[in-house]
Amino acid sequence: MEFLEQVYSRIEENRTEMLASLSKLISIPSVAVKGKGRKPFGAEVDEAYRTMLKMAEDDGFDTFDAKGYGGHIDYDGTEDGVVAVVGHLDVVPEGDGWDFEPYGGEVVDGYVQGRGTMDDKGPVIASYYAMKALKECGFEPARTVRMILGLDEETDWEGMDYYIEHAGDLPDCGFTPDGDFPVIRAEMGILIFDMIRKLPASRGKGLELGSIKGGTAANSVPDFAKAVVTDTTGGGYDLIREMIANCRDEYGWKISGRGVGKGFEISVKGKSAHGAKPEQGENAISILMDFLGRLNFLNDGVAEFVEFYNSRIGYDLHGENIGCPLEDEVSGRLIFNVGKIETDRNAARLTINIRYPVTADEEQVYAGIMEVLDDYRTGIVKERAQDPINIDAESDLVSRLMKVYRKHTGDIESEPMVIGGGTYARALDNVVAFGARFPGEPELGHQKNEKISVENLDRLAKIYAEAIYELAKAED
Repeated sequence: MEFLEQVYSRIEENRTEMLASLSKLISIPSVAVKGKGRKPFGAEVDEAYRTMLKMAEDDGFDTFDAKGYGGHIDYDGTEDGVVAVVGHLDVVPEGDGWDFEPYGGEVVDGYVQGRGTMDDKGPVIASYYAMKALKECGFEPARTVRMILGLDEETDWEGMDYYIEHAGDLPDCGFTPDGDFPVIRAEMGILIFDMIRKLPASRGKGLELGSIKGGTAANSVPDFAKAVVTDTTGGGYDLIREMIANCRDEYGWKISGRGVGKGFEISVKGKSAHGAKPEQGENAISILMDFLGRLNFLNDGVAEFVEFYNSRIGYDLHGENIGCPLEDEVSGRLIFNVGKIETDRNAARLTINIRYPVTADEEQVYAGIMEVLDDYRTGIVKERAQDPINIDAESDLVSRLMKVYRKHTGDIESEPMVIGGGTYARALDNVVAFGARFPGEPELGHQKNEKISVENLDRLAKIYAEAIYELAKAED
């Protein structure tokens, strides 16, 4: 039997164990939070991380821990050089509306269910069992195969920065199983920042805004938003109830209202999606702000903020109305997503996530936006910036991975991609995203009811096994 066929057979033999390992990881709600000491991203992230390290040590791999900020699993090579498989164990918050337990990790009707099954615990487990099968079948890599475990990919990347600083030799090449097939050769630049505007105190009586809250993460399309308003004249809220009913009928909005003490709460349900693909979702914040724009607020500052949102942001996904309509031939148009909103009686804060073209830079983006914001007494607080990456489609790395993908799928039409999403590929040189979503499959990462099929998990392990083999083997 050909060597790789032996590896594929071993992956199949290990399938039950692989599913159990994934279910165990999914059961840990590893949303990164501010921790302390050896658990810098909280107890749950640390538990998922230690689970992976122990599993690797039990299987005879060497491990390295960068004081809880991240680490790696090594499959030692016989020569110099390192091939990396770069994944992450943190997840975005689960949100609401699931049809099954987000952290159940159950296998039902041929699917493993739960947050992280696609992004990125499922692909990490598939990659790990690819390494394990190669090892059990006697493969001796020339270059060390290193699985790097990131712990805050969905937030600030502080852990990856720390890991890179303390890990020693960095990889020569590699892939991250945290994107789409066939190969993602370029990723747009990413900016996360807050827009902040002070709200002056109200004078007189009328309709006042108590608060607005919506969204859970900058890089997700928010599927909920709510506002509390108060009529200080005591006039009641019948007109607002009527407007809500009219908007439900006319626009199909999932909007509702109810009395809360002396105030009135307006709630909107949208549709979540990845912040790199906001067109696949329905932004609950934008719908809510559209509705609030139909109300007559006593406070001019509140009215101006609502008008600013609706005229300069609204449903625009490409930054045209706010001054940054950048695009290029390689990556297309800039992508603009409002991920969160929070207001109180003193200030309003919007959290924005932008993906900009690979030939542009962050200064161009901010320069265009500030020209607009100067007219609205609104400022910016910069939170995070990641430069774009752009690897030649004909490079050796991309060519080898494309060959593996085409062999296993028979897909000769798909070409290397450019995306708005951000992966750990941009944290290290000569690393690209390679799967795990196949062309035509729905995007389930960052959404409710996330799941991965057992069939695809098996297929991923085989693809990743051959990719590792091709990148790490001795050259003829």
